[in-house]
Amino acid sequence: MKDMTPPQLDQSRVRQSFRRGLQSYHRTASVQADIAARLAELLQAQGAPGQFEAALEFGCGTGHLTRQLVQRFGVGSLLLNDLVPEAASALQETGGAAPVQARFQAGPVESLPLPHGLDLIASASTVQWIPDLPALTARLAARLNPGGWLALSGFGRSQFRELAALGSAAAAPSYLDAGEWRAVLPQSLDLLAVTQTPVVLEFDTALALLKHLRQTGVNGHAQQSWSRRHLRDFEDAYRARFGCDGKLPLTYDPVLLVARRRA
Repeated sequence: MKDMTPPQLDQSRVRQSFRRGLQSYHRTASVQADIAARLAELLQAQGAPGQFEAALEFGCGTGHLTRQLVQRFGVGSLLLNDLVPEAASALQETGGAAPVQARFQAGPVESLPLPHGLDLIASASTVQWIPDLPALTARLAARLNPGGWLALSGFGRSQFRELAALGSAAAAPSYLDAGEWRAVLPQSLDLLAVTQTPVVLEFDTALALLKHLRQTGVNGHAQQSWSRRHLRDFEDAYRARFGCDGKLPLTYDPVLLVARRRA
């Protein structure tokens, strides 16, 4: 297990990055949309019930996971949360076969007032931004009913490996591989399933790759500015090291897990 000392995180910078990309996120974040569908499928495959009386989704964003949950499960009441207050618009677009009693609360999940007696807590492509994951998962587990479910996805240590190798990525504080999650979860949770399957996107130019990052907000911890010369040098270095058949690859490394609180 590598050093788990929580690093510092500039939440205001992350919030601003995701706020800037909110309008383009839903149509651009194809990897995240697929992750949300796979996470809901994994939850079903582990035997989750068809009905949850009370559920929380944090980091709801534009509602990729929200839609999957309300389409696949009955949900009595749903608390949606995101760091970006403007994400409240996701409440208007959850879809699903049955009406959902949903409300939205903005702010960091680490300090959010959380209800007790939850049957499901879920989050897709968010936990990598949490500096102290053991503290958060312990807090979440304490809010679950006995037998309650936890479904999370984050990213492994190969996330954006190309950018990291070129010194052009600011990593989120909690990239964890599948094998590291057992040590992060409290003893009250049984880890039922964890998967890690990298996904590689390809771009024609460095500008297109950087535009993708901006439109999805996923490199929101970065503080780099780009001149024309800097962009040209960056693309040359990227092609020399990672280019393949004229394309520039970008690796996503999603890690999905489902756990359950012991009865």
